[in-house]
Amino acid sequence: MGGHGNLKVTRAVRVLDDVDPCAIPFESLIAENRPTVLKGVAGDWPLTRAGIAGPRAATEYLARFYEGRPVTAYTGEPGAGPRFFYDDSATRMNFTSERVPLGEFLERIVGSDEGDQTPARYIGSTDCDLYLPGLRSENDLSLDHPVFEAVPPLVSIWIGGQTTAAAHFDMSNNIACCVAGRRRFTLFPPDQVENLYPGPLEPTPGGQVISMVDFDAPDLDRYPRFAEAVAAGEVAELEPGDAIFFPALWWHQVEALDGFNILINYWWNASPPFMDTPMNTLLHGLLSLRDRPEEEKRGWHALFNYYVFGDAGQAGAHLPEAARGPLAPLDAMNARRLRAQLLNRLNR
Repeated sequence: MGGHGNLKVTRAVRVLDDVDPCAIPFESLIAENRPTVLKGVAGDWPLTRAGIAGPRAATEYLARFYEGRPVTAYTGEPGAGPRFFYDDSATRMNFTSERVPLGEFLERIVGSDEGDQTPARYIGSTDCDLYLPGLRSENDLSLDHPVFEAVPPLVSIWIGGQTTAAAHFDMSNNIACCVAGRRRFTLFPPDQVENLYPGPLEPTPGGQVISMVDFDAPDLDRYPRFAEAVAAGEVAELEPGDAIFFPALWWHQVEALDGFNILINYWWNASPPFMDTPMNTLLHGLLSLRDRPEEEKRGWHALFNYYVFGDAGQAGAHLPEAARGPLAPLDAMNARRLRAQLLNRLNR
């Protein structure tokens, strides 16, 4: 199999119709751990109605809440297309970023028409409460689940033209609400990482590793296993008012399909805040494990299964409780002690 294939993910993400916005089934969504479209769950938001009325109505509505804090905005190179990606060297991006007043950049998105050379533009992952205080008082999901009591979600807004966020994964669960314009999500389970050909660890377009495959024209000579990813993928096209839930570590490409688009998303993770990010562990694994002899790596694989990936209580179960140290369940105090021990070892 070679050349530029015409592979497309065709299996549809599960859809739940008639979801009560005040009774989203978080328990089952979290337990089932699969992407799910929540049809129309944000359809009654004033911002959604403004978005349906048109870009001007939506931007005027947002202006009611904006207090002047500059936002981070991204502009693609002219002629680079909608995908925020790398240049040919894969060492620099095909876009620039700047800090700019919200209204000024929205006018560029809504009012600019440069034909085929119109650059892709968007404002990404902007904290709603910080930059648009009060917006959530009129436009919000009912987060009635114990997980949100312990760790409130980060609620962000994304605004742009016709853009594509290349496939990547996040370390948190996500509910993304399509508020203005249409969005297409193409998703893959975490075990497809090898078939998605991740790019450099740094730099990255938005802080996360992305797939190097152009989904619109996959080069199957260079990325032949992408065909396997396609077979495992799922796709959903959201209308204004629809939302999609997908679990942490699922790869997802997000395409804004219309000339003006707004998305509000909720990120959360059930892990307590005192836990470190696993990405730090992965980076240290590259430093300490990857290039060791294969027989040693097999031994460390067994040790990690015993201490980390197996039953959380197994490694310390046979020890007196006072002797378990970091093998005991983690709490904030034990996490601080373990972090100090790790820093001490790294600084030797």
